[in-house]
Amino acid sequence: MTTGVSKNKWEEKDSKIVTNEDYNGDFSYEISYKGKTSEKDILSSKNKHQYNSLYNPDALNKIYFGDNFDVLNYLLANSSLRGTVKLIYIDPPYGTNSIYQSRNQKSSYKDDLIGSHYLEFMRRRLILLKELLSNDGSIYVHLDGNMTFQIKMILDEVFGAKNFRGFITRKKCSNKNSTRKTYGNISDYMIFYSKSDKYTWQRATVEWSEAKITKEYPCIDEPTGRRYKKVPIHAPGTRNGQTGKEWKGMLPPPGKHWQYTPSKLTEFDENGEIYWSANGNPRRKVFFDKDKGIPVQDIWLDVQDSLNQNIKITGYPTEKNPYLLERIIKASSNEGDIVLDCFAGSGTTLDVANQLGRQFIGIDNSSEAIHNILKRFVIGLENMGDYVSKRKKKQRLTIEPPLPNSKEYTPHLKRHNNFSVLTDKRFTSTITAILDDFGLNNNINQKEIPNYKDVNSAIISHVTKVFA
Repeated sequence: MTTGVSKNKWEEKDSKIVTNEDYNGDFSYEISYKGKTSEKDILSSKNKHQYNSLYNPDALNKIYFGDNFDVLNYLLANSSLRGTVKLIYIDPPYGTNSIYQSRNQKSSYKDDLIGSHYLEFMRRRLILLKELLSNDGSIYVHLDGNMTFQIKMILDEVFGAKNFRGFITRKKCSNKNSTRKTYGNISDYMIFYSKSDKYTWQRATVEWSEAKITKEYPCIDEPTGRRYKKVPIHAPGTRNGQTGKEWKGMLPPPGKHWQYTPSKLTEFDENGEIYWSANGNPRRKVFFDKDKGIPVQDIWLDVQDSLNQNIKITGYPTEKNPYLLERIIKASSNEGDIVLDCFAGSGTTLDVANQLGRQFIGIDNSSEAIHNILKRFVIGLENMGDYVSKRKKKQRLTIEPPLPNSKEYTPHLKRHNNFSVLTDKRFTSTITAILDDFGLNNNINQKEIPNYKDVNSAIISHVTKVFA
């Protein structure tokens, strides 16, 4: 692996490059497709419907049942949310032209948009989401390999290529056997953008294992007994300042410079933080006890969705690993910030944001999704293996108290009264019926624990709506 240096460091005498690529045009680019609407027209669009709370209207956290393009327009027009959302995570349709059922065999989710229709569907929503995002906010778009690169170009167009922050590859599932004609499909992707160059960021780390400590910090400092590793004290590229000057009678290797000024290197040496090899080659000692964890890179192997039958889930078909969301929310927001997911699905983003002390806004157009979100907050999650059990068990609601100072996600935590549920008048009866199934309505005493009827038959009469 090599590290590039500034173009003005090129020396023609070193190497001759043959090229005819003289170009004086505009360096900007955009994706083109049929049906593409102007950004001005999208930003001038208005919501068609008004959204009324059917449960707990004063709660800061909001769950909307409706088409997210209309709801996003409603939020921009009817609240002070514009420019205040710190983090947006979306796991939208992937453009697969498929439908999905829950583990209870209920139709839950449509992914039936393809081609230019899909691209414009996504672009219109991304433009509105940018308006809601704060100047120091970030967005993560979770996709598979089907339309990732087309959406990456749209994100470049909407947020600016300079605000692209990362392309994260995740191992989503266990290894596949379907490899006769291609490689096993076990990865999906998250595209990470900020709204500006000043964005909220807490470096994500994972804890060290004993084996990892021994491997990465193999040396023992004899005077102190502390573990350390040896790293170079020089870096690629020449410098004319202090870091290019002589230190202890030696210059940096050709084409390189010291990582620190000679005075700082001397300070390291006097503190016993320079290792000298037998042939006089200096390297810096980096001690383990000064480290704050292993920095997370852009390949994630530790947050796949289905590890075993004992993990706790709602059963919604596109449900993601909550520890994936925990990592993102901790890295790109602070306590008290607003987190938005307009493809809320099973409510994982909302649940994790809630437990980590963030406010949330969730939107979904599937009644089965709203059912699963409420199930998550009111009933809690079930072991994956329970969905394949032949014996159906009736469940009675038990509420565990919230963890007031919790900074970690806990799949067992259940709450039922810290969110509002909103929809427009067309679907009042649909959402009211779902709220009633969970014992939630505006007349409920929030201190009482309602009886839950039967999680396996809660919404069997409610069909996912198709929006105009």
